[in-house]
Amino acid sequence: MNFKPLAVLILFSMAFHSVGLSQETHLYKTADSSNLYLEVYNPPDLNASQTAPAMLFFFGGGWVGGNKNQFQHHAQYFSQRGLVCFLVDYRVKNIHGTSPFESLMDAKSAIRYIRKNAKKFNIDPNRIIAAGGSAGGHLAAATAIIPGFNDPNDDAKTSCVPDALILFNPVIDNGPGGYGYDRIGDDYKDFSPLHNLKKSLPPTIFFLGTKDKLIPVETAKYYQRVSEKLGGLCPLFLYEDEEHGFFNYSHFEHYKDTIIKTDQFLQSLGYLNPEPIIEIK
Repeated sequence: MNFKPLAVLILFSMAFHSVGLSQETHLYKTADSSNLYLEVYNPPDLNASQTAPAMLFFFGGGWVGGNKNQFQHHAQYFSQRGLVCFLVDYRVKNIHGTSPFESLMDAKSAIRYIRKNAKKFNIDPNRIIAAGGSAGGHLAAATAIIPGFNDPNDDAKTSCVPDALILFNPVIDNGPGGYGYDRIGDDYKDFSPLHNLKKSLPPTIFFLGTKDKLIPVETAKYYQRVSEKLGGLCPLFLYEDEEHGFFNYSHFEHYKDTIIKTDQFLQSLGYLNPEPIIEIK
């Protein structure tokens, strides 16, 4: 899929942080005495008679640390464009003493919670987008690909599988030689998205810097090649000489570019309209 930079007219400025604060915070899960919350960013004109696609963001940090505010600017932008956006908290080692497996359980719980409460949030339960960076990108991909690691307290009748994926340098290979194998061990066979690709994958957009020390370019190309061979849609965008985390707001030019390409990708799926044009100031 070829996205043209001028296909969407979006104006950016550095004062973006001054608008678009979250309107709501919701408790979606209590686990091991820890309360886990979602921050919600609603479109400005959404009313009770409408439904919108939902977009969940999972922060990075190696399943060890991190903060859900990593994707605050993304949520602000896409809520202004018409999506109901959620910043998802989940358990990590430094705060909760947990493993990557609990992190994935929580990611699945968050999607189930949002889907089950679609009417409450005025969202379309059949248009849920999972997005994330690094370990958060793993979680987004794994909710779609990995059948196991479900919280036994979840309602398994509610699907945790998103309808589209936005992956920013995701650690999709957790096998020997991949990221996290020292903690995951032989469970990588059931935990690593790269090792569990299958038919009926959600349409996916994949961003990676060519000098990322955690995700080799060949790993990303293999993921794309196998996904498309299985009938999936997986455009891959490589950013020359960029390292891990190049897409964050602190790298504003690449942040802008990945935002525009994500917007165009969601337009191609029918999740967004070309209008309204968003001026960020």
